Amino acid sequence: MYLLRISKTIMLLCALLYIQHAQAQKKPQHIILIGTDGFGAYAFRQAKVPVLRGLMQQGSWSLHARTVLPSSSAPNWASMVMGAGPELHGYTTWGSKKPDLPARVLDEYNMFPSVYSLLRKAKPHSEIGVIYEWEGIGYLFPKAAVNKDQNCDGDVAVSAAATAYIKQAKPDFLFIHFHDVDSVGHNVGHGTPAYYAAVERTDAHVGEILQSIREAGMEKNTVVIFTADHGGINKGHGSISMNEMEIPWIVKGPGIRENHEVESSIMTFDTAATIASLFGLKIPQVWIGKPIKEIFK
Repeated sequence: MYLLRISKTIMLLCALLYIQHAQAQKKPQHIILIGTDGFGAYAFRQAKVPVLRGLMQQGSWSLHARTVLPSSSAPNWASMVMGAGPELHGYTTWGSKKPDLPARVLDEYNMFPSVYSLLRKAKPHSEIGVIYEWEGIGYLFPKAAVNKDQNCDGDVAVSAAATAYIKQAKPDFLFIHFHDVDSVGHNVGHGTPAYYAAVERTDAHVGEILQSIREAGMEKNTVVIFTADHGGINKGHGSISMNEMEIPWIVKGPGIRENHEVESSIMTFDTAATIASLFGLKIPQVWIGKPIKEIFK
């Protein structure tokens, strides 16, 4: 009898541990990916970014994530959602509107497989949106796979459109692209007071996005990812300096470790693989990105 009681107790403890593990591994219902053009990780040394630092405290982060080469826009925005580098998806130049090299594999949308196409195929009724400032983003996703495709004039308009869409549609996946920082980097210069002011304006916009998530009642089941396509030096980017290549990478939400600096190596194409893992999507063989498992509780 005594042994039977011990056996039942052990079984109960195992069941409780299993439930706790299952809850910790519960997939989020929503993922909001916020990408800021030209936002080098070095900006954290001087800019006042209370919202982003709050995200870091609430989640996992690295200021040593790296771009693919070249450290330019289209190759990196494509890699971020396509889980591979230019050698495979084919977008190799700053403003590529179509692959400069033949994509290694094509999906049902006649594009290299992306987070958008994977999610649409696995969960056909998903609400998927892309709201962006730089028109070049519009060439880097399958338009037939998304519900919302909005190119805005200026980051204020991007934030307004994104917050309205979040509260109205509660998207399963939304990519938001801000451009102010990159514009100032090109026109005035990276690492200048004007550049840091643009970084701080972007920080405020991120705060607006987070507030809309709270107002939509989504916060408890939403993962937010903040990152960038590249940094910069002087008035440009595309080369191999660390100010151009190191980007911030911050993830916060259910099941994500809190106040944790990620030690693992992170490449921008790992963002796509991490999103796929969070959604429970099957990662294509052609992707070289890997989920950053260190961030999970």
